[in-house]
Amino acid sequence: MKLLLPVVIGVLFGGGTYLMLKKNILKLVLGLGLISHGANVLLISSGWIGAGAVPILGQDGTEGFVDPVPQALVLTAIVIGFAALAFLLVLAIRVYRDLKTADISEIRGQRG
Repeated sequence: MKLLLPVVIGVLFGGGTYLMLKKNILKLVLGLGLISHGANVLLISSGWIGAGAVPILGQDGTEGFVDPVPQALVLTAIVIGFAALAFLLVLAIRVYRDLKTADISEIRGQRG
């Protein structure tokens, strides 16, 4: 389990980077989504401590608690990431409808 999370994070970042290097605008948007998910998994795994308990006041002992801050950050990042991804998808559809192409080099006017 300790090796699985870094592998998943690496695959998400690697796959997102690979897709962002393609010349298709839809693949660029999907790559940004994968990198966003990779960052969320990285934040969640940073707050995970083996067999930690829920941090509720009134319990005896203070060691072994799971940090709730990364979980709150990831919940916020999921909402913001979903809104940004939806906006980018709508923008990509609009560019495709107006210019009749999804190739980034053609959109820029640099054919070659």
